[in-house]
Amino acid sequence: MTASVKEPVLTVFMLVKTTPEWLAFSVDERFRLLREHVEPILKTHADEVSMRFYDVEFYSARVTDIWVWDATSHHAYELVVEALRETPFWDRFFEVVEILPGVENAFARNYNREALSAS
Repeated sequence: MTASVKEPVLTVFMLVKTTPEWLAFSVDERFRLLREHVEPILKTHADEVSMRFYDVEFYSARVTDIWVWDATSHHAYELVVEALRETPFWDRFFEVVEILPGVENAFARNYNREALSAS
């Protein structure tokens, strides 16, 4: 479900926790609900926003998943959140625990330096 977003100006790490209601659904029903509620939002905003899912329930009790959003503008990200809030995924199927926005390598850019890289 990840689209190729032009150079993101914002990356948001949305820490979420599954609810008992979500876990009570079968795997097939979960995927059906994702296609019904989330996929249309991703498709509508695919030119400006992409999303990646990370499962972390193996290592954390506080959150079960991290949704990583890359957006070409703050406004594009805000529109996705507004749309998500109108679905049962926002605080019904998943509790939104924390939202951490960030700008990749802002420190280096703000001081006109090359970003550190391991490659």
